[in-house]
Amino acid sequence: MDIAEHKLHLFRQIDTLPEESLIELQQIISRLQLAKKTSAPRQFGCMKGLVVYMADDFDAPLEDFQEYMH
Repeated sequence: MDIAEHKLHLFRQIDTLPEESLIELQQIISRLQLAKKTSAPRQFGCMKGLVVYMADDFDAPLEDFQEYMH
């Protein structure tokens, strides 16, 4: 199903909704659009210093996967 078919399917579903549901749908769409506008692009290094502890054996092979490693 391509994007045009998805949109047509959504439009058909919207046409069957009662007025209260249309108002609720409009509020949901507004929140989605606002969330998309307010999210800042990720910046390299922004999580630096977040991990304050890592076990010494973090990179050690797990016993559960020994049979797959041979």
